[in-house]
Amino acid sequence: MASGATLRARPAPRRIGKQTVQFENPPAIIATGTVVGPLEGKGPLGHLFDHVTEDELVGQKSFERAEQMMLQNAAYTALNKAGLTPEDMDYMLSGDLLNQLITSSFSALAVGVPVFGLYGACATSAEGLGLGAMLLDGGFANYVMVATASHNRTAERQYRYPNEYGFQRKPHAQRTATAAGAAILARSGEGPRVTIATTGKVVDRGIKDPYNVGAAMAPAAASTILTHLQDTGRRPQDYDLIATGDLALYGHRLLVELGRTEGGIDLEPVLDDCGLMLYGQDQEVGAGASGSGCSAAVTFASILKDMRDGRYKRVLVAATGALHSPCSFQQGEYIPTICHAVSLEV
Repeated sequence: MASGATLRARPAPRRIGKQTVQFENPPAIIATGTVVGPLEGKGPLGHLFDHVTEDELVGQKSFERAEQMMLQNAAYTALNKAGLTPEDMDYMLSGDLLNQLITSSFSALAVGVPVFGLYGACATSAEGLGLGAMLLDGGFANYVMVATASHNRTAERQYRYPNEYGFQRKPHAQRTATAAGAAILARSGEGPRVTIATTGKVVDRGIKDPYNVGAAMAPAAASTILTHLQDTGRRPQDYDLIATGDLALYGHRLLVELGRTEGGIDLEPVLDDCGLMLYGQDQEVGAGASGSGCSAAVTFASILKDMRDGRYKRVLVAATGALHSPCSFQQGEYIPTICHAVSLEV
């Protein structure tokens, strides 16, 4: 071979466009499990969740232990619905917001499934669905569990201030949801299928305020959604619903504007946000919900039910995450963000 020659790989057969893959044998979401806290259970979707805890400690001695128990409960609920055991699972793809993914690691220890730890912050649910579908479509597994969780009391004191501090929240601040969700993907079976996945790029528009993550994440959502539409040749109206998670009120409005100015498209007729869906307007939660458990719980409990009931046939879930840490914030860094999207179809 001549010096300096470039090796060119053959085109990946399932890859379309810049950042998107289309599955040849789309995996099915055959079962889900969801667990939420007491405030989330009082919201408009409260009746759809499998378990609503009576208190945020869930009978544990710390909120971190409570979050672990919620994730384990969601995992076992999904397994029971599917009629499967942990031994049937080939992989567990799990992530959360706490340092070194301690919720996922301790939960994976208890469940006993080979695990890949994921960190996509609030985008973890869609990231897990996309990667899980790749494992299944590639023939590397028969069953994959996707799981994630967040807890208001654990995340708030890690990233912002403990609730006991009594910090006065800004109007654009979101409330970290106390929620956990697990889904089981299978190579065959009944249920909505993961047909397409678009992997996002990290986006940074110069926002430093950890309370303003909706505005920080909206450009990442716009980037991934616009890329997905370009890669697939689809239009917003080809979807019954495009659900982001979780931009909440101000990030949602900004995404609509970015769609018009940067993409020349109107997302508003089909756009909704998991951070707006989780709580009711009468609940004092600021701009809406955030947290990795938010999009998981809303998608697995509400959106998938609407698909099974025939209300939706094709949904794009575009989950967003703020990838900052206490370390990066304390060093004055901007907030890098990400959005991963998966197309779910009946």
